[in-house]
Amino acid sequence: MLLAFTSNMKFMLYQMDVKSAFLSGYKSEEVYVDQPLGFEDPHLKDHVYKLRKVLYGLKQTPRAWYERLSKFLIENGFTRGKVDTTLFVIQVYVDDIVFGDTSEKLCKDFQA
Repeated sequence: MLLAFTSNMKFMLYQMDVKSAFLSGYKSEEVYVDQPLGFEDPHLKDHVYKLRKVLYGLKQTPRAWYERLSKFLIENGFTRGKVDTTLFVIQVYVDDIVFGDTSEKLCKDFQA
């Protein structure tokens, strides 16, 4: 859908991979993890860790990142698509962002 739209509108498309996306998410529920191998506390073997932030590999991590990004986009004037809710004038898939416009300057500004 995005490619058909941009082709029809003569948009230039750009792609970004957000390297730190999964380090930027906040969790909305309590998450506990086992002690990592090699880092077990010999005195507290049955204890687990409560996470303060999300970790790469947790199933909650992409959702936390997407919620934070969505909130930012909406607060900055973007609107969510009605058919494809990941379409905000930019296409977001996990930590990959595809965006475009007819103005190269606007694309550079968005990227910055």
